[in-house]
Amino acid sequence: MSAATTRSRTPDRQCAEAVDLARAAAEEAAAPGVVGEHVSLVSEGDRVVTHFFECQEAGYRGWRWAVTVARASRAKVITVDETVLLPGPDALLAPEWVPWSERLRPGDMGPGDLLPTEAEDLRLEPGYTGEDAPPPDSAVSEEMADRVDAEDAEIVTRAPSRGAIASLADELGMRRARVLSRYGLHVAADRWEESYGAKTPMAQAAPASCVTCGFLVPLAGSLKQAFGVCANEFSPADGNVVSLAYGCGGHSEAAVMPKPPRPAPPVLDSMRPDEFPLRPAPDSGSVPDHVDAASSDDLGHS
Repeated sequence: MSAATTRSRTPDRQCAEAVDLARAAAEEAAAPGVVGEHVSLVSEGDRVVTHFFECQEAGYRGWRWAVTVARASRAKVITVDETVLLPGPDALLAPEWVPWSERLRPGDMGPGDLLPTEAEDLRLEPGYTGEDAPPPDSAVSEEMADRVDAEDAEIVTRAPSRGAIASLADELGMRRARVLSRYGLHVAADRWEESYGAKTPMAQAAPASCVTCGFLVPLAGSLKQAFGVCANEFSPADGNVVSLAYGCGGHSEAAVMPKPPRPAPPVLDSMRPDEFPLRPAPDSGSVPDHVDAASSDDLGHS
């Protein structure tokens, strides 16, 4: 028999009338004063009825206290079967639980926080798997094992373990057991393109793109073809990875400052001498007209 058929049957009369018993059971399980009015009742089966009471406790809007009562066949004594707090049709419910790995967002990590990386993370791949056959002159090749039979040395003829891979990576200067996979590169590139890409409002209004900016520090590897790091302290992208198609008003060639004006050098005419008369001209008015040159000696003029 389905649950819908069971709940649609007529409730037992004695169990339906046991409202006070159900309220007492709800008040015993709840805090004082949080059990409200009787809302409804539902038949759960033969001589089994659930009574619902309003919950007046703060933070549980729309919830109801559900008390299930029952009686045995041909018995008149009603007993309490279960008391529980259940959400109603318009109850305030907490959001669905989401794992921490899906709740984490960029910027959530703080000082001292540790973010574990899954062993099968699609963004990473082994830096050295050991699956490639070693060269003939390698210390782990079978050919070298025949050459060092007379020496006291241990030759590894199988693929190295994870610890050996890490040791080999450290010896080769890689120092990384895992590196970014192609999927990891694409995810990072999409994220950087969204923040500092050609479609941002800053790039749309820029006079030129970062590919021609002197403040761009190119990246290494395959990302060098599309991204770099901004080194302009006045740029909004300073210290961030930017697309080569990104741009801002801090472009190195956007507005070259003009040179300050320099005054013209003084012009000196040194090709001819300047004449300075030793005596005033006779018609200048400084001496009488009747004084001649001979008498000027008597006046003390030289």
